[in-house]
Amino acid sequence: MLSRPILALAAAAFGIGTTEFVIMGLLPEVAESFGVSVPRAGLLVSGYAMGVTIGAPLVAIATARLPRKAALLILMGVFLLGNLGCALAPTYGVLMLARIVTAFAHGAFFGIGAVVASGLVPRAQRAQAVALMFTGLTLANVLGVPFGTALGQAAGWRATFWAVLGLGLVAAAAIAAFVPGGLPGSRGGLAGEFRSLRRWSVLLPMLVSTLASVSLFTVFTYIAPLLVTVSGLSPHAVTGALLLFGVGLTLGNLAGGRLADRHLMATVVGSFAALVAILVLFAFTSHAAIPAVLTLPVWGALVFALVSPLQVWVVEAATDAPNLASTLNQGAFNLGNASGAALGGGALTLGMGYASLPWLGAGIAALALGLVLTARRGSAASLAMPAGSTRAG
Repeated sequence: MLSRPILALAAAAFGIGTTEFVIMGLLPEVAESFGVSVPRAGLLVSGYAMGVTIGAPLVAIATARLPRKAALLILMGVFLLGNLGCALAPTYGVLMLARIVTAFAHGAFFGIGAVVASGLVPRAQRAQAVALMFTGLTLANVLGVPFGTALGQAAGWRATFWAVLGLGLVAAAAIAAFVPGGLPGSRGGLAGEFRSLRRWSVLLPMLVSTLASVSLFTVFTYIAPLLVTVSGLSPHAVTGALLLFGVGLTLGNLAGGRLADRHLMATVVGSFAALVAILVLFAFTSHAAIPAVLTLPVWGALVFALVSPLQVWVVEAATDAPNLASTLNQGAFNLGNASGAALGGGALTLGMGYASLPWLGAGIAALALGLVLTARRGSAASLAMPAGSTRAG
């Protein structure tokens, strides 16, 4: 299954994931550079996420009829332009604009890439193929974010974006060389595809995807200052902690894909239940360095065990509009990113401490779990009803 096209997609995902997440490890440096507060610098996470959310449907429409390889290469061009703007940004406002430009490539790339990856393997291996592509995103947290954070601390945060620009050039070359060129775009009408997306069975997994990201980014946006001020880590030790978190992301992503190909909804339910538990635990372990660091990889594994199952759930629910649904679900994830970062920043601004953020994340994950359980009960009840029967009022 680990073919060259999927590796090329994973390489691009690595670059995109690095530029998305590395800003979190550099919030103190960026805030000092532009003379803004850390919560205001945290809005760079929200700005990127909102760029994905707004850009996903627009770019999906613009690229719908393009051959998939051409669309992916155009999106990589937008990604490169945005990172160049980040590296050169003279003001906070310009940096925000460059982040938004970069984000416009994100949702459509992962949406189209997921459809391409799943189409290269047998149906019973679709979640694993999507998980392998997203391995690039998780490895961005294992390698890209920690080393990008270290590079930014040593040579200035702009150096990190120059490095990401180089990664993007390599990934674009890999896509040009290895992704098949005969994959057509949408052949149906966009109006029909949008109508199919109005069904609750399609909107529900998108809502759950949003809540999963809200839970993560309420806490993870501010993980660097949390680990320093609450757990007692040094700024350089945060790099090692982020590395362990990234290892957890990678292992959880691969495990989630494998489990989802066997039992999709059971994987979603089990992962959310465990996610609630680990965030409650983190509310306690975050007060000491070693327990906090040991909790991070478990949290990361549970978070990314959900990514490919949720993506496949959306695609399977929208069988008549998989490309658009896949792209819009990336917008849903990133709407959650923006909302989570804003929720965490708002809590801090109102006087809550960094140590309170895991409780907020656990509450949002519990809400998502409740929605999934409700959906499962509704599906089971429908399946149990004899054909032609109706419910009693």
